This record gives sequence, structure tokens and C-alpha cells, in this order.
Amino acid sequence: MPPRRTWVAVVLRRPVRHTDVSLDASLPIRPLPAALLVHALRAARPDVECVGLGGPQMEAAGCRLVADMTRLAVMWFLRVLVNIHRFVDLARRAERSFLDARPDVCVLVDFPGFHWWLAWRAKRHGIPVVFYCPPQVWAWAQWRVKKMRRLVDHVLAALPFEHEWFRGQGMQSTLVGHPFFDELDVRAHDVGRDPRPLVLLLPGSRSQEIEGVLGTLVQAAAVVRRSVPTARLAIAALHERHARRIEEALRTNVSARGLGIEVQAGQTRRLIGQAAAAIACSGSVSLELLAARVPTVIVYRISGLAYVVQSWFRHARFITLVNLLACREPIGPVRPVLRPPAEVPMADPEAVYPEYLAVQDPATRAAAHVVEWLVDPRARRSVGDRLDAIAADVVRGGSAARAAAAVLAIAAPSATPCPRRQAA
Repeated sequence: MPPRRTWVAVVLRRPVRHTDVSLDASLPIRPLPAALLVHALRAARPDVECVGLGGPQMEAAGCRLVADMTRLAVMWFLRVLVNIHRFVDLARRAERSFLDARPDVCVLVDFPGFHWWLAWRAKRHGIPVVFYCPPQVWAWAQWRVKKMRRLVDHVLAALPFEHEWFRGQGMQSTLVGHPFFDELDVRAHDVGRDPRPLVLLLPGSRSQEIEGVLGTLVQAAAVVRRSVPTARLAIAALHERHARRIEEALRTNVSARGLGIEVQAGQTRRLIGQAAAAIACSGSVSLELLAARVPTVIVYRISGLAYVVQSWFRHARFITLVNLLACREPIGPVRPVLRPPAEVPMADPEAVYPEYLAVQDPATRAAAHVVEWLVDPRARRSVGDRLDAIAADVVRGGSAARAAAAVLAIAAPSATPCPRRQAA
């Protein structure tokens, strides 16, 4: 039997420069979903040939790269426009590879904007299109499901409610689980080495997130310290460059004086394992906090205009994946507003992680939750029980292996030799 050729295309939500991943060789580099998928495909079928757009991790896993996407780190809308010719060139090179490699299936991973171009080109050459880690159109852009139905043959869904939503929209979907848990070493929650409770502050992995929420995290930490003087305070930075920026900001922040906040780079996973509670910027770190069963407050600061605009588009009840997994109806109608609230609203009681998408500073409300968890064992156990229930359903590895099995099953009908496809 000739080898199956599986096209794996990946572009990160924010294409990462090599220097952004780690400035310290000792820091771990988290495997990306596409690299994990390539590894799983080749483990399941050694005769599978993978070619695609990606980065060094995909190449190391056994994928022949048509282009290295980490060299195109585009973050802002204007920079996308300036670099549009590069994306067009990449799409043309990908289509040339479709003709040369004659893949049996095209697997898209994340980054829907660029991947719509690739999906259209694959479809016009008769190549089945699979989307792994599909775009969250259920949250912000439900009208795009029509485009997905036209361009995507099968979705490999990461979350149960996401899987059900895509099926309800008439799409073929397989629930494979979240790839985040494939490489996550879920260790027991360890707070025994130091009797003082650790409150972990997580300002995010992007510079703009850090600038937006660091002041809130510090102010909340000051409130916590006044109520629980024995609490330790630590900020987890992605790498040394972020750590230096945070330390500089702390030196000029009046609220940070005397708190003794530790700033540690590249130690997020270890600190999560030790944390008694956390305050975090919204992001995928919530899944790691879930796996470690850490009671957490989620904060995200936005402008008044942004608050109003997002209210006219957001179908997701929460901005945090853990809360969406916890609630009965995670997806619903938009709830538009004409003006932002005059003060920080109370957190939705159905959220397992109190969540504040806020214009004003939510530091006082965030700190109140943390203090309650630190001083009231019953409140802490209540959160822990809810986290246990959620984790029992979703915290499990094997997403990439299940995705690989689905991809190979989809590729199987077209895996026999065929004439070279001609461009339309």
C-alpha cells in the first residue's frame, strides 16, 4: 500500500517568533497541538507522510515544512495588511503543495482567518478538510458557521459543548478532547512544603495583557495581604523578558511596596502546583488551574467602548473555558448593552471561577473571593468539589491520538493512488 499523505497546516493565533518562545534555554517549550498531532499520526501509522505550514516543533515531530510560519510573527491588524502579500504567497505555496503531494486530507489547526484560504483551495482540488481546534465561532461569530459548513468536512472538537453545538449546526464533529491536557503533567496539588498559603498572580502571556491587568493583580494582592498577613504572593511570568518588565512596574507601583511579591520566570506550572488560590488574566491557563484544582478569580480589563462592542457579538455566557464547562447553558443569545456598567458587577454565581470582564478596577471584588477561600475551609471545599466534577469529564490526555485516528479514518477512502489533481 502506498503511504498515506496527510496535509497538516498550522498557523498560531499569534504566530510566535523563535525569540518569543524562550529567552532562557532552561525554560520548557510547550508542545503545540499540531506538533502533537503529527507525532500521533506517525505513531499510529509510520507510513503516513505529513507536509505543511508550521514551525520547528512540527518539523521535529516528522512534518516536512512547506514554510516556517514562526518567521511571520504578525500581531496587529495594520501589520497583517502590510504583510498581506506574504500570506497570499503562503497560500499559493500551499496550493502548489496540494498539487505536488496529492494529500488525502487537509488538517487545519487554529488560526481561522488564514485557514479559510487554505480550506477553499483544498476543497476545489477535492481534498477533505478537517479542522482540529476549530475556531470559536460559537462564541463570537455564529454567522461564520455557514462558511464552515461549505469549506470544512469534519470538526475535531476539544470541548463537549462545542461538539454538541457544531453537530446542532449540521456539521460532522468528533469529540477528541482538549490538546492542552495531552502534555500536561497533572500532579497532586502540593501546598505542604510551606505552611503559608501561596496566592499566585497570573498576568497573562502577552505584553498588552500584562499592562492591562498587572495593576489590578497588585491592588488585589495588597487587599489579600491585609486580611491574611501570612499569605505569600508570587507572580508567574512567561519568560525573563516579561519578568524584568513586571519587576520594573512593581518598583513604581505604590500598592506593591512592602508586599514582598516574588516574580518568577518559566515556573508557572510549579507555582500552580503550590498555589492555594490564584488571580489570573483570562486565557488557557485556566485549564491548568482546573487540572490542579486551584480556586481562581479571572480578571480581564477592557475599555468602555470595547465592553459595549463585545456585548453585541458575544454568544458565550463566560469568557473563561472552565466556566463554560461548568454552566448548564454556555452558549446563548447575545445580551447587548448601550453603555458599560458604572461599577464592577457581582460575579455570576454559576461561575466556578468568579469572572470579571471589567472596565473599572475589579481588584476589591477579586480579593474578597481569595480571602474567603483562604479563611473559610467550607468555601474552598465547595469550589474544589465543583472543579473535581468538571475535571472528571474533561481533564484527560489522548486528544492528539483520538484526533489522529479520526484523521486517518477520513483519509482512508481516498488513500489509494490517484492521478495528479489539476488546478482549477
